[in-house]
Amino acid sequence: MIAEEQTMTEKTDRKLLATGIAGTVIAALCCFTPLLAVLLGVVGLSTVLGWIDYVLFPALVFFIALMAYVVWRRQRRARRI
Repeated sequence: MIAEEQTMTEKTDRKLLATGIAGTVIAALCCFTPLLAVLLGVVGLSTVLGWIDYVLFPALVFFIALMAYVVWRRQRRARRI
């Protein structure tokens, strides 16, 4: 039973970490490169570029915090074992 819970927790940690890394990379690419501006311009939605920073910066902070939480959780669990 305990081993089963550990594998579930490890799977959850891996999924959370993968989500955090993917979200951070996507948000960073959109924040720090003109990738998003070009893509929105191509599809005709360049008018939303003025508001996009209100979404991307909080998303970047959220995904970085998610990664930090998973790393902290893994370290705490490793110390207990």
